[in-house]
Amino acid sequence: MIEVLVVDDDFRVATVHAGFVAAIPGFSVAGTARSGAQARTRIAELRPDLVLLDVYLPDESGLRVLADLDVDAIILSAANDPRSVRQALRAGALNYLVKPFTAGQLTARLTAYARYRALLEKNDLLRQDDVDRAVRALHDNDRAPAPKGQSPVTAKLVVDLLRKAGEPRSAVEIANELGIARATAQRYLGVLTETGAAQVGLRYGATGRPEHEYSWVGDPVNG
Repeated sequence: MIEVLVVDDDFRVATVHAGFVAAIPGFSVAGTARSGAQARTRIAELRPDLVLLDVYLPDESGLRVLADLDVDAIILSAANDPRSVRQALRAGALNYLVKPFTAGQLTARLTAYARYRALLEKNDLLRQDDVDRAVRALHDNDRAPAPKGQSPVTAKLVVDLLRKAGEPRSAVEIANELGIARATAQRYLGVLTETGAAQVGLRYGATGRPEHEYSWVGDPVNG
């Protein structure tokens, strides 16, 4: 079991990310932290295998925390400037996921991380091709493939509705308006997000339980 510490200054976002992690077979949530100081304490106490680390923390930059860590880490942050990405990778981050992202995107990175660990732990001594295979595995799932059997008609309906909406829509709202299943709507919206045609954010309702909402950005990027 891979134990994960989730570090984010927003407890609601941390809860969402922890829920994503807990749903992945082979992973469990060791705990959460909301600041750099708390993250350092939790890491020392819990000894997690992996830290999901935000850059924007209230007391110090997550990048500074990252530089001091002796544990695997993946950055989950709204910081999307080139300097932050370069600094994170230079400090040892194994991957970098820009917020907002979907559960599927995080699942793909964590599944790849599990494969990477398994390949490195397979033998006591590694050959070069073992190392190469592990490094490739770490990023094999960075771009999720489009779902098989996608209907062009349904895809156009989802695109047209999202484009004309004028405001963010949830998968449930789109499913209800088009008369399709929620899971179907989520698949098509996921493809639009992956191609850059749509962006996903979080909507907090009266119950405090967040849900994803999607906004139209532009035409899908090919290739």
